[in-house]
Amino acid sequence: MNIDSAAGPSTEKKKPVVIIAIGMAGAGKSTFVQQLTTHLHAKSPPEPPYLLNLDPAVVNTPYEANIDIRDTVDYHEVMKQYNLGPNGGILTALNLFTTKLDQVLEIVEKRADNVKYVVLDTPGQIEIFTWSASGAIITDAIASSLPTVVAYVVDTPRSTAPATFMSNMLYACSILYKTKLPFIVVFNKTDVEPHGFALEWMQDFEAFQAALATHHGTTDSDGEPTYMNSLMNSMSLVLDEFYKHLKAVGVSSVTGAGMDEFFAAVEASREEYEKEYLPELARARAQREATLQKKKDESMNRMMKDLAVDRERNPRAAALDLWDPNEEEDEDDGGEMDIIDRNEDPWPGQYIDLTQARHKDDDPTVWPRPA
Repeated sequence: MNIDSAAGPSTEKKKPVVIIAIGMAGAGKSTFVQQLTTHLHAKSPPEPPYLLNLDPAVVNTPYEANIDIRDTVDYHEVMKQYNLGPNGGILTALNLFTTKLDQVLEIVEKRADNVKYVVLDTPGQIEIFTWSASGAIITDAIASSLPTVVAYVVDTPRSTAPATFMSNMLYACSILYKTKLPFIVVFNKTDVEPHGFALEWMQDFEAFQAALATHHGTTDSDGEPTYMNSLMNSMSLVLDEFYKHLKAVGVSSVTGAGMDEFFAAVEASREEYEKEYLPELARARAQREATLQKKKDESMNRMMKDLAVDRERNPRAAALDLWDPNEEEDEDDGGEMDIIDRNEDPWPGQYIDLTQARHKDDDPTVWPRPA
């Protein structure tokens, strides 16, 4: 009897999928995450996700985050201590939080057996996460250990103008090629404006051309196409190939419509991650290790050549430089070094870790949670 067949199908549990919600300010990312959570809780049996809020400046979230950056970094205190503005404060707070990323990943991996989805809600200022070093570190670190999908949330009513739609698609294209992760375009607010026009523009180049021709401001006073019209025509041709490999769904974060289609796209993206991203990740790691090993070998060869030349030029010094195994090594008279704990008594120039609040006993100030 075949032992493998007797054992039955494999019961190995799949790793949870990480969904990174990214989008322009006002696109409805937090509301989308809240509706996504509600949808999973309403299943039978419930499948509550593990939620991470990475926006330190948000006043209230419509969901209860399992890990909240506001519990680790005080956004207003960061602005005060570093003399920063709102965007600089968000970026610095995210950088400080990234220094604790190993702890975050450890916690998430411990919960991996109990959840199917891990959801990250990113800051409203999209460039702070997508183009910062901390955003890249967070994305790459999570994607290297768990299946990861980028959900790019689009404000559908505001994308009815061809120029706005083209801007959103260009940004989506840039994020896709920067992260190289499975990508889903989520047309949000379909209860206000159905997303059918967007899908038609993505699938039919001529339909977008027709919409662009009828849009106000596409021709000048002489009836000639404007520069912006010509530019968008050219960009739509470039993005035509990009659309063919893009998953797009429409959802309503108010009514919950389209959530089943979104999770179907997430499962398809899991397969894409395992078939395309993981092999590419392994290839990149192998290439990086090979490059590092090559540099080490070259450095070692140069050092050995230098030593050989030195011995040829000065053989007497080389003979004196030999180690005598019978000679006793000098003992360290200092003994063991005592570690100095300076947590209680700060000293001038001490680095203050804003992720660990320290208040003087005589300071009556109580810093509230960011509000």
